[in-house]
Amino acid sequence: MNVDWFDFELPERLIAQTPLLDRTSSRLLTLDKKTGEIGHGGFTDLERFLQPGDVLVLNDTRVIPARLTGIKSDTGAKVELLLLSRLEGDTWDALGKPAKRLKVGTELSFGDDGAGQPLLRAVIEQEGEMGGRKVRFIYEGIFQELLDRLGEMPLPPYIKEKLEERERYQTVYSKHAGSAAAPTAGLHFTDEYLAKLQAKGVKLAYITLHVGLGTFRPMSVELVEDHEMHAEYYELDQTNATIINEAKASGARIIAVGTTSSRTLETVAARFEGKPLEACNGWTSIFIFPGYRFKLVDALLTNFHLPKSTLVMLVSALAGRDAVMKAYGEAIANDYRFFSFGDAMFIY
Repeated sequence: MNVDWFDFELPERLIAQTPLLDRTSSRLLTLDKKTGEIGHGGFTDLERFLQPGDVLVLNDTRVIPARLTGIKSDTGAKVELLLLSRLEGDTWDALGKPAKRLKVGTELSFGDDGAGQPLLRAVIEQEGEMGGRKVRFIYEGIFQELLDRLGEMPLPPYIKEKLEERERYQTVYSKHAGSAAAPTAGLHFTDEYLAKLQAKGVKLAYITLHVGLGTFRPMSVELVEDHEMHAEYYELDQTNATIINEAKASGARIIAVGTTSSRTLETVAARFEGKPLEACNGWTSIFIFPGYRFKLVDALLTNFHLPKSTLVMLVSALAGRDAVMKAYGEAIANDYRFFSFGDAMFIY
């Protein structure tokens, strides 16, 4: 299957640069995966497509201010690290820029304690592909507090505008810090709207997937089947596993909020091979593209994604490539806003 099969022309003006003032004021394109019927409305129309007993599965990861700007301790040259995932202790997977300056053994400094000493130091311990680096941090105090003080939110490269309010790149239900990017389908919800859906009888379940390197790594192969996903850490606790199990047993729909929730649900479904889910955690590198048969996910709320991306391929696996490309064509023709701060799409 050729990667170019998932390409499309996207006008740059449709790439949303800033979040809307009201989270729920985005538009919503709906796609019936059985008939191919496309509808247009506002995000709050979502409730018309949900039934009592349906379960919305939300990724409660929290984005860390993972972009650090500092200097090489020996030369003073400016460098940047994008933290992707904690490996163990104070060692992290990161992307380095410019990578050619970040050789094994290189020491980096970040911030100033007021006495001429850095607040945070780092040592490059291992070099990887495409700028990937294994980094060990050295500091006094609490790492998360230092990161909050020194780091910036790691907005995707297609967003050029400065984010005025950090919390607008977090979901309102974000809880577990660890992501290098937001699960953006969830950015449309407010606490009030979630409460309204619950009052209708819709249930909420939470999983955690810390979004990492895969979000930033472009596909560099010609054939879809040759692409390898980077592993990301996930968790599911027993309370939420039970909510999902009971819904599935009753015939209610499991609705993934975002591709990250979809990938986590399908990972745990494969892990338990048709049996009831149990509390679990681990690393997933699942790659979902057309031909895949979903085991748990019945419907999907998502944003509009990059051409030739693994995310477009996942959406196409659920609704069919032709139907998705037609829907994307309508979205472009109707000036929908694309990507992280853009509008939403509901596939049911």
